[in-house]
Amino acid sequence: MRMTFCGAAGTVTGSCYWLKTDQCQFLVDCGMFQGTKTLKELNYGTFPFDPKEIDFVLLTHAHIDHSGLLPKLVKQGFKGPIFTTPGTFDLLGYMLPDSGYIQEMEVERLNRRNAHRGRPAVTPIYTKNDAINALNSFSTVEYESWRDVGRGVRARFWNAGHILGAASIEVEVTSSHRDQRVARILFSGDIGPEHKLFHPDPDAPEDWDYICCEATYGGREREDATPEKRRAILEKEVNAALKKRGNLLIPAFAVERTQELLLDLTVLFDAGRIPEVPVFLDSPLAIRATEVFAKNAHALEDTDAVANLFKRHNIRFTESVEESKMIARVTGGAIIMAGSGMCEAGRIRHHLKHNLWRTEATVMLVGYQARGTLGSLLAQGATAVKIMGESIKVGATIRQIDVYSGHADGPQLVEWVTERLPVKSAIFLTHGEETSLAALRDDLEKSGVPSAKVIVPQLDDVVDLVDGRGKVQFRRKPHRLPKEMVRELDWHNELADFTLRLREQLDAAADDKRRKVILRRVKRALDAGKGG
Repeated sequence: MRMTFCGAAGTVTGSCYWLKTDQCQFLVDCGMFQGTKTLKELNYGTFPFDPKEIDFVLLTHAHIDHSGLLPKLVKQGFKGPIFTTPGTFDLLGYMLPDSGYIQEMEVERLNRRNAHRGRPAVTPIYTKNDAINALNSFSTVEYESWRDVGRGVRARFWNAGHILGAASIEVEVTSSHRDQRVARILFSGDIGPEHKLFHPDPDAPEDWDYICCEATYGGREREDATPEKRRAILEKEVNAALKKRGNLLIPAFAVERTQELLLDLTVLFDAGRIPEVPVFLDSPLAIRATEVFAKNAHALEDTDAVANLFKRHNIRFTESVEESKMIARVTGGAIIMAGSGMCEAGRIRHHLKHNLWRTEATVMLVGYQARGTLGSLLAQGATAVKIMGESIKVGATIRQIDVYSGHADGPQLVEWVTERLPVKSAIFLTHGEETSLAALRDDLEKSGVPSAKVIVPQLDDVVDLVDGRGKVQFRRKPHRLPKEMVRELDWHNELADFTLRLREQLDAAADDKRRKVILRRVKRALDAGKGG
């Protein structure tokens, strides 16, 4: 059996594992790359496999970096079933068509610019209709119930505690050889943190041959965020933002983050802990996702909380483009929530364009910001950014809180892995930046996992899995990214690390005089680099 890491290897997005057994071929996830232009370019290239030869897909959850290339897969000839949970399927009924629509609109804008520059037109990766067509390929599976999914392969989905419908997937592959040896593999998907509002803690069995584990927050430890602690932090941020008499913009992920924020804002409004200002949920996708939550309330931890998401008179759901444009007239005293959470697409970009230059405005980032995204640039302290081809000065206050993260932090990831032990052969760490992957690898070794068993693959790496015999034959394939693009990606990573370290030093400086000294040293170093 062979496994190729076709995405989310050495980076966070584009999750996709390609497995080839002696009886079939299948994928676990087929996600879209997000972040730098270098990474997003991979979405337009050919798959490293032939879609027509893939027998089936196992999908961990609905987030686009795990599901976003499924319409492209179907469009290019995939004919098999896509297995996932009912909650994930209900969300994708809106999320995939929305993704196709966004791509059509972005390509339309790009082609207008290309026409003015004499450049050739480009086509979207897939359209809204392609996404709607792909939904016909889905087959739903309940949690903790075995399903024969292909020749010699069966799978079982376990609650991952990340978002509605999210799962870790248990896979058993039976060899066709005489001994019929069985290999057991666990794909973590995205693991949720403790104290998730709507979900129980993540679950899955123990005793594996192989585990593929995400490492998004490897090496990072967050404060234990109970619902009340989280609301206290939100209360402080909202009051500080509104005191400046500007708007509070919250780039929010349509699924889970939006619903948690709506509920916590409702609690704070009802208790009189924040001013009763208008809240605009300006995201058709988030509105549809909230409806999906209501539909699936029976499967969530707090059914009463879900029912309250629609009931407050000052929370306004804006669906039409005309309603969204009207919000631009509001120059202060409102909370505006819109997608996308990393500011890469959606209506939040229009609201940023209208508010980001205002010194009285506040932008509060509430989720993970992948390197190279607009949200990441804002978090790193950019003084100006490009939005829809226009340079916008950053005058607004930029805040970032991680108490609404949908991911387990470093210690929780270590706990999740160690509770799944023993692992006979290997633990593959994926879905993380270089520093997070290295930190989680080190923390696992400190917890007693032998270092030889912890492997950090890179994009397109291949492993030959010797069925349940404790052996892994690991080899590298030629990288899909051209060398100059790899260099560009390395440069982005180094720049992000440098910016983060510089901000930490500036924040730690005792006064403005010390900050000026630090900046002068940086300028001298940069000037010396130009001279060399």
